[in-house]
Amino acid sequence: MPVLAPVPLDLSSRSEAAPPEPTGPVCSLQRSGSLWQLGIEAQELTTAIGQLAEQLEADDEDSRAQALAVLEAALLAEEGNKKALAAKADATCWVIEHLRGQAAYRQQQAKRLTELSRSDAGRADALEDSLVLVLTRLQPSATRFSFPNHELTSRKSQAVEIDEEESLAPEWLAITTTSKPDKAAIKEALKAGQLIHGAQLISRRSWRIL
Repeated sequence: MPVLAPVPLDLSSRSEAAPPEPTGPVCSLQRSGSLWQLGIEAQELTTAIGQLAEQLEADDEDSRAQALAVLEAALLAEEGNKKALAAKADATCWVIEHLRGQAAYRQQQAKRLTELSRSDAGRADALEDSLVLVLTRLQPSATRFSFPNHELTSRKSQAVEIDEEESLAPEWLAITTTSKPDKAAIKEALKAGQLIHGAQLISRRSWRIL
């Protein structure tokens, strides 16, 4: 995949009859016929779209809307030029695949870091329990220990421990109920023509990049 390097480029290929498009990164789609040049132009186009994709993460809603408008205008501008439209659409697909791959990688890294964090916390808890066990065995009545750079303090608390929940009388049980729509049953009923207040059947088409 082309490298997404931050260079000021334009998304639109302009012909003499083409109307002016929204301002944004510039990248020309004028074809020189050279395979090398075409590769460079494809990379520049992908980079420009990648820059627009970065704007979609902006906190400002106007910035996100403007980025989408620039991309949509660049695609619509090629309505009569199938080759140019295909090039821009293909470049957009490259960016989508790159972002999804990056998201998957970061999700894996987040999972790995979460596991490392859990492991570190577990070792810290085990060390603390061992330290407290030794110190309180040496000084059973102590409630605080002072060291050159740290203090180990304690506080008293009370907690209920349930030995056998099934042995508790009903008066000591808190009953909770939850409910959620049965979408499968609702879908079948709507498909059969039944009118259900508060629900409707919506047809969608899903897309994926191959």
